[in-house]
Amino acid sequence: MKTILFALRVSDLERSLAFYAAVGYVELNTVPFEDGSSLVWLRLPGETSVSLELVHRPADGPVTAGGFEHIAIEVESLTDTTARLTRAGLQPGEPLIHGDDGPKTSWLTDPDGYRIELVEWPPTGAPTFD
Repeated sequence: MKTILFALRVSDLERSLAFYAAVGYVELNTVPFEDGSSLVWLRLPGETSVSLELVHRPADGPVTAGGFEHIAIEVESLTDTTARLTRAGLQPGEPLIHGDDGPKTSWLTDPDGYRIELVEWPPTGAPTFD
């Protein structure tokens, strides 16, 4: 068993697609529905399949984010990633360093208020649980 994707409902599909493209996601496919709703499947360049689904239901009105904490994205270099995102017009938070052997993190908020944690693991790698 494994997790295959997260689905987020978005208020403005084009605005969200531009945001997630700036983060680094690549659009794989769009599934339109007769009522004007659609699903858009995205993945990051290093992933082999869809990992994020944007759900757009215009008839449901704007999204109010709540009850959902965040998604996390592993990055190779937090410094390089936050610089690239800033150049793309996004506003990542100041990097946080969690101890000498801990990860470095930064936060980003999408147009609907969903939070994204950017994580650079230390040279020893991500923690494992057996």
